[in-house]
Amino acid sequence: MRIKMLALLLLALPMAAFAQTSTPVGSWTTIDDDTGKAKSVVEIYETRDGSLAGRVVDVLQSDQGENPVCNKCKGDRKGQPVEGMVIMWGLERDGDSWEGGKILDPANGKEYSVKVTPSTDGSKLEVRGFMGFSLLGRTQTWMRQ
Repeated sequence: MRIKMLALLLLALPMAAFAQTSTPVGSWTTIDDDTGKAKSVVEIYETRDGSLAGRVVDVLQSDQGENPVCNKCKGDRKGQPVEGMVIMWGLERDGDSWEGGKILDPANGKEYSVKVTPSTDGSKLEVRGFMGFSLLGRTQTWMRQ
């Protein structure tokens, strides 16, 4: 009986590890669409209400140089440093994806609806920002740190 329980436990461990890597929670390197270079590091985390949010923890490349600010943002974000800024919020799980939230592009100050889908192995995150319908948008691939 002990051997069977041990075997079941050993079989379940890889499944638990896989389940942890297929979540968007963690640190991600964003890639610039034009240059293909790393642009920033975004930390996605679970909020108190169980939804997901993301904040910029490190700006690696910016047209504004060091310590860029969100000049084109509206409201409380206007003129605030991009580093430390929450740029994604309100994502809820829907099957293998998280959606229903918003994402802010600090370069133009615009907010978009967002859907994120981790790759099967958890190493990449497809981030789709769109207005209205998901077909009218743009997808970026972020890399897990």
